[in-house]
Amino acid sequence: MVKTHLKIDDHYSGEVVKVEDGSAEVLLTTSEEMLADEQGLIHGGFTFSAADFAAMVAVNEPTVVLVAANVSFLAPIKLGDSALFRAKVVQQEGRKSLVEVSGFVGDQEVFKGEFQTYTPKSHILDWK
Repeated sequence: MVKTHLKIDDHYSGEVVKVEDGSAEVLLTTSEEMLADEQGLIHGGFTFSAADFAAMVAVNEPTVVLVAANVSFLAPIKLGDSALFRAKVVQQEGRKSLVEVSGFVGDQEVFKGEFQTYTPKSHILDWK
């Protein structure tokens, strides 16, 4: 059961298709609203958003936030593609987690990244 980022629009950031302890999968189905150009290139912001969402769901704590990311876009995603993002928590120290995320269109890896997260005791916007 997903416990975080419950207001995310799955049309733009992907649909959670699998949640397990410390891992998640998010499927991004591309649409015309995501286009960057007339040739069918999907804007990388949607790719990043789906990968980030997968990382947050892998941690799956209500207050988890992204604090840093190191990502590579390995191949373009185009209109009509469905991209599957697989996230796994690979390191956890207290409230900090390191999550590795890979994105695939079919068998082709299109995205790879490391996401550093932090899970505060209360919502980040409640901090003073």
